[in-house]
Amino acid sequence: MRLLVVEDDPTIADPLCTGLRREGFTVDHVATGADAIAAAPADLVLLDLGLPDVDGRVVCRELRAVSNVPIIVVTARGEEIDRVALLELGADDYVVKPFGFRELVARIGAVHRRTASAVPAVDAQAAIDVGALRIDTRTHQVTLAGELLTLTPKEYDLLDYLARDVGAVRSRDEIIHDVWDENWWGSTKTLDVHIASLRKKIGAERIVTIRSVGFALVDPESDQ
Repeated sequence: MRLLVVEDDPTIADPLCTGLRREGFTVDHVATGADAIAAAPADLVLLDLGLPDVDGRVVCRELRAVSNVPIIVVTARGEEIDRVALLELGADDYVVKPFGFRELVARIGAVHRRTASAVPAVDAQAAIDVGALRIDTRTHQVTLAGELLTLTPKEYDLLDYLARDVGAVRSRDEIIHDVWDENWWGSTKTLDVHIASLRKKIGAERIVTIRSVGFALVDPESDQ
């Protein structure tokens, strides 16, 4: 697996890259946001937020706009609002400094597994229609009344998962286990963030909350 390490502090970057190479990874290292955006394609990006030229959140957004590459953000900011904002920008996971090297390697493996084995299509259907909402399982394009929507990879995975059984209530634990990872270490707040973001894009009425249970995708026009 080829990793791109984006870190401007050589006292962190040098031993980190050395350790990752010893773990069998191919590692490219850049020290600026501009170089990260211009870097050759990687299988996973470790992105430090405190870069000297471009805010790491901007880099995250720019990378996500052109690629589905998994992104693990490394940050010294432990506040929940920062983590939520990063997940909204399309980051797949985060680690807060200081972190253990073994923890980081475990997270790299977990993120790679869940992105490499993306949520499969439903019984080889080319598309799933839920009223005016269409999910193309081959191209991962989602349209609403014919208009193309822009979803992050994890938003698509979540929508695809709920669309497998329209109307069925999926518990929070089921969703975290199946869409994220059974060993997900982050806050379950990320699920609420992605549900809220999806509702803004496809319509709040299409994802219903069953209190103390979970969520379901519905066709709001089906009973009309």
